[in-house]
Amino acid sequence: MKTLALLLALLVPVLVTAGPAQAACYADYKAKQDGPLRLHYGVAEIRGACTVQAAKADLAPRLDSQGWTLLSVVSVFDETGLNKRKASAGQYFLRF
Repeated sequence: MKTLALLLALLVPVLVTAGPAQAACYADYKAKQDGPLRLHYGVAEIRGACTVQAAKADLAPRLDSQGWTLLSVVSVFDETGLNKRKASAGQYFLRF
């Protein structure tokens, strides 16, 4: 019985602080390329906090590495917002 009580005493704080897993976060954004000018609207999964600022920090280097410049993050949302944006994003849906 003491072993069970000790085990519970050790596990309860770990289980309480672990909390639920973070839900997926997505952002819709606008980006450009120069020479010639090209624009696109896209949707990307965001790593980290689900805020516009975090989305900008996460997306800008990913787009830049492919020759795109982030113009703006339109919004951040969870997976329930994916379907209504899929057609608008076209080939840039979850590309970056």
